[in-house]
Order: sequence, then structure tokens, then C-alpha cells
Amino acid sequence: MRTPLLIELPPDTGKWIDVDLTRQLLTVWQGRAERISMQVSTGKAGAGQQNGSGQTPLGWHYVRAAIGESAPPDAVFQGRRWTGEVYSPALHEQFPERDWILTRILWLCGLETGFNRGGQVDSQRRYIYIHGTPATEPMGQPLSHGCIRLERQDLLDVFAFAVPGTPVWIHL
Repeated sequence: MRTPLLIELPPDTGKWIDVDLTRQLLTVWQGRAERISMQVSTGKAGAGQQNGSGQTPLGWHYVRAAIGESAPPDAVFQGRRWTGEVYSPALHEQFPERDWILTRILWLCGLETGFNRGGQVDSQRRYIYIHGTPATEPMGQPLSHGCIRLERQDLLDVFAFAVPGTPVWIHL
């Protein structure tokens, strides 16, 4: 049985993010004060750590990198780089099988060696992100390939708050 990692957060000033996979809910906290809460879409295959599983990893993470600050809303990303495209229904029709990563990326890195960091369970090497998705994609339902998807405006709100280093707790 794994012992959970304890993160010490200052009671009034520490910024952190809570992702509840059961409720499909992301909550932004400032210490013990809830700032905003929004629906997400996480891994269709459920929760899990294994590389290639399509599952959303559990445990403590942190925002390793915040990508896309100067990109327009609905910017299309591949390989963490803006392609120069902006999502539209016509672009979707042209590439119907694309896993759309839009607007911004918060790239997550696990903090728990052997659980979500290192080897075949490394969230960073699995490219687990909090990212935008088309407005046509439903929230509140697990439908992603393991990432945490948000609607555009919700992502922009979280992105403004979650600087690199921000702790992220992902749980059932």
C-alpha cells in the first residue's frame, strides 16, 4: 500500500488545484479558500498510472510548464507547439480523428516516485496536460485519452492562476 505524499501548503496563500475524477470537477484553491470550480473531462479508460493506458494519473503533481500564453483562444497545439491553426468546425471536418489540444497547456509532472513519477508511470513522460478542447465536447464525462480537458474560458481562468510549480492533487 502506498503512503500518500504530504504537501505543506500555507493556509491562506498557497495556490493549488484539486481534480476529482469521480465528480469530473476541477477546483482552484488559494490556501483553504475555494476560488473557482468547473467541470472537466478526464480519461475515458478511468484512473491509472501506466504509460499507454489512456488513464488519468492519480496523486500529487505540479504544473511543470504553462504553454501558449501568447496564442489566441482555440489555438491548436501539437507536440506542445502552436501549429498556427485556430480551431473551427471546418478544421475539425478536415481532421476528424485529431485529439484536439486547444488554447493553452498546463503540463503536469508527478511528485510521487514510483507512483506517478519515473519508469512506466511517469505523468510528465506520458504528456499528461490540463488543456482546452472544442466547445462541442461534453464536460462532466470521462472521454479524454488521459488528460484533463476544460472548456476554453475555464482553461483561460485556470491558466491565469496556475503558474509553473502550482501543486495539483488528482484523486477519485
